[in-house]
Formats: sequence, C-alpha cells, structure tokens
Amino acid sequence: MNDERAQRTTDARTAGGAGRDDGPVAPDHGSAARLLADRARLTPDRPVLAERRGDTWTGIPAADVLSRVRGIAKGFVAAGLAPGAHVAVLSRTRLEWTLVDFAIWTAGLVSVPVYETSSPDQVRYILADSEAVAIVVEQEEHARRVAGIAADLPHLGQHWTIDGGGLDDLTRLGEDVSDADLDARTAAVHGQDDATIIYTSGTTGRPKGCVLRHDNFTGTVEGAAEAMPEVIAPGASTLLFIPMAHVFARFIAVMSISAGTLVGHEPDTKDLMRAVSTFRPTFLLAVPRVFEKIYNSAEQKADLAGRGRVFRAAAATAVAHSEALAAGRVPLGLALRFRLFDRLVYAKLRDAIGGRVRYAISGSAPLSPRLSHFFRSIGVLILEGYGLTETTAPATVNRAAELRIGSVGRALPGVDVRIADDQEILIRGVDVFDRYWQNPDATAAAFRDGWFRTGDLGRLDGDGVLTVTGRAKELIVTASGKNVAPAPLEDAIREHPLVGQVVVVGEGKPFVAAIVTLDRDMLPGWCAARGIDPALSPAAATRDERVHRAVQEAVDAANARVSRAESVRSFTILDAELSEASGHLTPKLTIKRAVVLRDFAADVEYIYSGSAVQTTATPVVQQRRRR
Repeated sequence: MNDERAQRTTDARTAGGAGRDDGPVAPDHGSAARLLADRARLTPDRPVLAERRGDTWTGIPAADVLSRVRGIAKGFVAAGLAPGAHVAVLSRTRLEWTLVDFAIWTAGLVSVPVYETSSPDQVRYILADSEAVAIVVEQEEHARRVAGIAADLPHLGQHWTIDGGGLDDLTRLGEDVSDADLDARTAAVHGQDDATIIYTSGTTGRPKGCVLRHDNFTGTVEGAAEAMPEVIAPGASTLLFIPMAHVFARFIAVMSISAGTLVGHEPDTKDLMRAVSTFRPTFLLAVPRVFEKIYNSAEQKADLAGRGRVFRAAAATAVAHSEALAAGRVPLGLALRFRLFDRLVYAKLRDAIGGRVRYAISGSAPLSPRLSHFFRSIGVLILEGYGLTETTAPATVNRAAELRIGSVGRALPGVDVRIADDQEILIRGVDVFDRYWQNPDATAAAFRDGWFRTGDLGRLDGDGVLTVTGRAKELIVTASGKNVAPAPLEDAIREHPLVGQVVVVGEGKPFVAAIVTLDRDMLPGWCAARGIDPALSPAAATRDERVHRAVQEAVDAANARVSRAESVRSFTILDAELSEASGHLTPKLTIKRAVVLRDFAADVEYIYSGSAVQTTATPVVQQRRRR
C-alpha cells in the first residue's frame, strides 16, 4: 500500500508540476508527526497544550499529549483506514483539533480541514472532491449536516463526533494495535508524501484543494523558528482563536508544539478577551481586523467614560513615538508625554490583553501602519508576514530586531522571493505546495519558470525586505486609465470604529468610490458617547447625517494618504452586513469582491448615476438605497 501511495503521488506530481524547479533535494525528515514525538522525547514534562475549565487553564505535558495522539492514531488504524487515506476534520478551533491533526499524521493519513461555518453545499464539494473516506466533526449538529449529504458521498464511510465521545471511542478501538505497528505506519511516511489538502477560500469560483507535503511543514517550521527566536523562546505561550481549518493557525500550532511553546485554544471569539486575560499568552496571531477591533473597542470604552480626548491624545503620542524610534531619535518632549501616557493608558491596554503579550503575528491582509506604530509603543510588536495557503502560511516575516512597519519583512530561511517584470511576487523554496488536488491545469498555471505565482504585487528593497503593494486581480483601472490598489484605501477607512467593511469600486468609472457598511456592534456605544440615542437602528443610521459625517472623516483620512486620482470621491452606506454568513466574506474575513459587486451592483451604479449621494465634494445629503 505504501508503494502504491508513493507511485500515485509521483504520478500526480509529474502531471501537475511541470516546469517546477525546487532546487537541491532536501533531506527526508519524514512525517510532520515527528515534531511532536521529538518534543516529547526532549522535554517530556514541558506542557505544550492547555485544557480550559472555566477560567482555569491546565497544561498538558508533551509526553501526555503524544500518548493521547497515539491513542487516537491507533483507533484510525483499527478502523481500517489505509495509509494515505484522506480524513476530513470539521470543527471550531479547540484542543482536540490539534490532537486529531497529529493523530492523522501519526497514522500515515492525510488531513482535509473543513471550516465549521461551511454550508452543506461547500462541505459536500470538499468531501467529494477530496475523496475523504472518514471525518471527525465537533458537534452533533455537524454530524447531522454530514449525514444529510452522506448519500451523495459513497466513499465517505466512518465519522466520529468529538462532543459525543468519538475520540474516546477511537482510543478504545485502537487498544489492540501495537506500538510497533503504529510506529511502522509513521516511519513509512516520507517528507515528499502528502500531509494535508487545504481548500482555498474561494474568493473567485470553486475552491482548489492545495496539497501540502510533510516537508512543507517541517522545512517551514525550521525556517520560521530561526527567523523568530524571540517569539518562541522558552516560556512562550500563545492562544489560538482563528480557524484551525486555515493554514495560518495550523502552522502556528505545529511550530509552537515543535518549539515547546504552550498552546491554548479558544473556539468562541466573543469570549476572546476573557480567554486572553486568563490564559495570558506571550504572543498572539491574528488577522488585521482583530487588531482594529481591539483598538476601536478601547477608544469607545474611553469615550463612554468621558476620557475620549485623553485616549486619542495617547494614541497620537504612541504613533509619533514609534515613528520617532524608527527615525532613530525621540525628542525629549515626546519622550515625557510617552512616559505619562504609558502609566495612564498603555499599561491598562496591556493588562486588557493579559499583561504578557509582547509579540503578535499578523497575516492574511495588510495591517495599517498607524496601528502597527500604536501597538509597538504600547509594548506589542506586530510582526507582519506574508504568505498563502500555497506557501504553508509564511514566506516572509518581519524580524523583531529589524521591524520595518509597512513591510512584510524578509524571506524565511529556505525560501526565495523575487519580483517579476510585471511586479508579481514569485516564491520558491521549502514552503511551496506540491500541487492542486486533481487539477493539473491549475497547478501548471500557478508556476512560472519553477516559481510560484502568488497573484500579488510587490517590491523588494536592497536588503530583501518585501512590501506588498496590491493584488493583481483586484487592481481597479478607472476610465482615465489610473491604476488603483483598493486594499490600502479600504484598510485606512476601516480604521474608523463605526465602519464595518469597505469595498472600493471604480473599474472603468470616472472616479473612485466606495460602498461602506457600519459596525453594528460598535454603533450603540458610538452613539451613546456622542449623545445620540443608542437605540438608533442600523437602517436609520445609514440615513443619519451625523453618521455620514463620521464616515466622511474616515474617507478624508484615507484620502490624505493617496493622490487625488486614487482618492475616494463618493461613497454610499449600505443597510447590510458583509459577513461570512451572508456569503460576502471568506472564513479568514477576506472580502469576496466579485460577490459583493454582483449583489450590490445597483448601489454601485447609483453612486455613478448623478443622483444625490454622499460625496467628498458636497455637503451631507439625504441617503437612500435603491432596491
């Protein structure tokens, strides 16, 4: 069976990866499961995972984690899952996700993560396309969802439910599987074998199954550990809360366990701040929207307490202080203001996120330089990195000792980055994926002369530091021929606490505009702090002149960062939410631009129709939505 699997992998790689040049053959480090086994051998008593009971977290030693993983893996073997079989996992971010992930690898299987927020149609597509033969789900509701589509999936045999005691059932099932038999399964896995099939978010069309090998994980972990020694130093800990179905969280979990870093899991982001304050991590990983929410919530809390002016003065001081540090000199007056606000404001913010966070890793979208400067001054270095599912998460990252705000840092060891003539970012190295599952045409199109084509645009400075400037497929070309990257404008407007989401438009139009949604969680507090009835409904808020003025301020601030030709000249506020549930955001909170433009085409056309709408050139007027 192992020979058959190796031959299938070789055949698929030959068919799909034509034109690739991965350079010298790397040593075969075998299964990524060895990263946990090595940690348990080196420091068996060091806790690497934490279990939560209320507000109490209990560390699980590496040796115990390995024992639990091996018990589940033996259950997979006893269940008759053949080496190389595909096993899906549908669950929120929780301890058991990581246990199952390592158990799948230990048993010589291939994992297929599924977002627990996926619709039945999405689940059906992924399970069918991946040819998964078994699935582990979190809850009975998930089990019913899978059962509802099982008739269409004859290859899908067994399933286990975490909350229904499924992992205990697996462990009992595997009691007769010997250690030698399990070790043989693990040892038969080579670095070039498939480790996981991760389906891309599908911002355009059906998602593609991205096949990552075991050596993608082991090689990238080695490079990332070398690049970020301060982050995963002895005593480090992190709390995972972004979806484990996304490569970003999974990679951090694997790297952390390999380094002996304590990992906690929080499945409910509504309980995030409480979890952070009780777990008290030393570093976090998040998408930019999380940092925006932390900042906006702090500002709103200050407003409601009548200290809004103090907070904004402290924020401006923090940004100025960080910019001065980057320039190499902090004036005395600024240093004195910084010390004052450190006691009055910054210390309280550090306490709100547990008091021990010193680093944060941000990815998946650009982070506002202003927020990066702010957080650095309060004592949290946000290390922006760059990567995709196809690069096993990180390809580049800012180093703590040479942080360059606004950039995504230098390439990891074992990774090369270059910029093509058309400004596209190209990558090759230990992190680059093997192929798209059963899609040789897409695989071939993803490579140029052996380099992976990211689809993103960027520039490299003389030191090899990468700055991402936009996404090739998202560039807007106005009627005058001006190329506009929407992301920087959207990120800047979204900094305002009242703004939920922003989509910049203007393809083929005479000027750049935007459609905006309100942050419905922030709206009541924003109103209360300004003497407006906090019961103001979101629908009424879209027509309220005071709300329009606030959004106008956000647009003006964003426009100050770009040329007039790139500036947002008009906007409209939607009485809607752009969310994952509405189908307008991916699970990692990336805008599905094509879907938004399709669903709100009438609103976009209304902007350009010459009707009276909110613009940056006219007074606030009555706003209406055309249906």
